[in-house]
Amino acid sequence: MVTILWISLILLAVLFSIYLTKDFIAHQHQLEESNWIKVGLIGFVVNFFDVLGIGAFAPQTALLKFTRQTRDKLIPGTMNVANTIPVLLQAIIFIRVIEVEPMTLTIMLITAALGAIAGARIISRFSENNIRLIMGFALLITVGFMIARLLGIIHGEGNAIGLTGGKLFIAASVNFLLGALMTAGIGLYAPCMALVFMLGMSPQVAFPIMMGSCAFLMPPASYKFIQTGSYNRKAAIGMAIPGSIAVLIAAFIVKSLPLDTLRIVVILVVVYTSFIMLRDGFKK
Repeated sequence: MVTILWISLILLAVLFSIYLTKDFIAHQHQLEESNWIKVGLIGFVVNFFDVLGIGAFAPQTALLKFTRQTRDKLIPGTMNVANTIPVLLQAIIFIRVIEVEPMTLTIMLITAALGAIAGARIISRFSENNIRLIMGFALLITVGFMIARLLGIIHGEGNAIGLTGGKLFIAASVNFLLGALMTAGIGLYAPCMALVFMLGMSPQVAFPIMMGSCAFLMPPASYKFIQTGSYNRKAAIGMAIPGSIAVLIAAFIVKSLPLDTLRIVVILVVVYTSFIMLRDGFKK
């Protein structure tokens, strides 16, 4: 079953790359205002540290907002589209390296994807002010998980690699919700890791579960954003390519770094961005 998931991820990566490339070529003369170098650096940095456990969406939101590389309304779609291929690469790597009970992994990945399909349909129709408010509160929620992890409130002591019965139902239900929320800009990694820990699973299995969840939910969610044009094409492509390179470097060359100081900096930046989003969102 894991082999089938792995092959499915490769097929998704190929098919999504083709679909995104076709959309970019079809609109190459109508690209939004973005700087190739700036978005390229953003894509590389956030995906590099994403592999190492920092998470991409919160710092990426902050960087896109500060550098003014896209309209606020397009940030959720742009981040989902830009990070789809890098996250697929992460999942392809970690699903083969870390063992997870196949049924648990499959159910959690499918429910996350279903949640994303439902969420993307709703988010793509929201007004710019509503997007700002959603992302402002989403960033605060993300910060809460980041602080909890930094302080050791969220930590893993279990050793299970799979779930059954009620625990599996809880995991599937929560992952459906996290998949829907991710389309609004709430990163799945931190809450998914907390979910895995609280259900008594090994800390290691959090990586293939959260990366696999994102890998299966992001292509259908991104398809909706591309279909409706609710993303910045230039910024998305500009972040996706260097982001994919960053994933390979982080996974195979760097592997680990002391990140506590960086987490503190990211938390401060994300809190500031959250207040800016909320301030702008509450303006009439």
